[in-house]
Amino acid sequence: MPKINVYLPDELAEAVKEAGIPVSAVCQRALEQAVRRVTAVRETALGTPDLDDPTARFTNFTERARSVVKLAVELAGAEGAAEVGTEHLLGGMLAEGGNLALQVLRAMEIDPDEVRRELDRLTPAEASGTPAGSPLRFSASAAAALELTVTDATGMGHNYIGCEHLLLGLIAEPDGGAGHVLRGLGAEPRLTRRAVTAALAGYVHLRAQSQATASAADPAAALSAAVHRELQPIVRRLERLEERLGPDPR
Repeated sequence: MPKINVYLPDELAEAVKEAGIPVSAVCQRALEQAVRRVTAVRETALGTPDLDDPTARFTNFTERARSVVKLAVELAGAEGAAEVGTEHLLGGMLAEGGNLALQVLRAMEIDPDEVRRELDRLTPAEASGTPAGSPLRFSASAAAALELTVTDATGMGHNYIGCEHLLLGLIAEPDGGAGHVLRGLGAEPRLTRRAVTAALAGYVHLRAQSQATASAADPAAALSAAVHRELQPIVRRLERLEERLGPDPR
């Protein structure tokens, strides 16, 4: 049987030993689940989407993430595009309007309206070379972004796939128009991943506060404030690093 090395932080390794957790069995189970998720998304993304429900096999996607993918397919169809590109996935995210990914962008001082304007400047859309009249499919970059979405969620230890993971997938995918737009506006992959982590922590904090008191009058504003609060220590650390490195010689 093949052997795969798993590296753990010292504290976690000690905790695993003390708890007597069967590492091999746990890893096998986690890897089996991850393989099933990635395989399902890959087969769906590389095939022809079901126009009635293009997310039928995206079993771990949240309702909002499913809505984003459905909106992306609708946008591509309305444009007469040969493929569903990453720009359509990002457009679907903007059209859905209420997802955590947009809160993350706002917390990073990236205005979704500016993202929309930059998307509108993408002409032409991602070239596919697909003959006219062919069935609508995800482009190679969109399929790769969806796959990266799943691996990001899995790598963060999450048992669901949300819009915040899709944002990370779009940014990490190197060739798609959506990634170029987001990175151009300052959504650098590492910082965005930290912002997502901070946003999720802020969301948990907000939920705890809401349960202890009455629900906030403006949940979106309260969540944005919570995200800003969790993100500020990260921003301050990055600013200190930039000060140490000095001005960019370019």
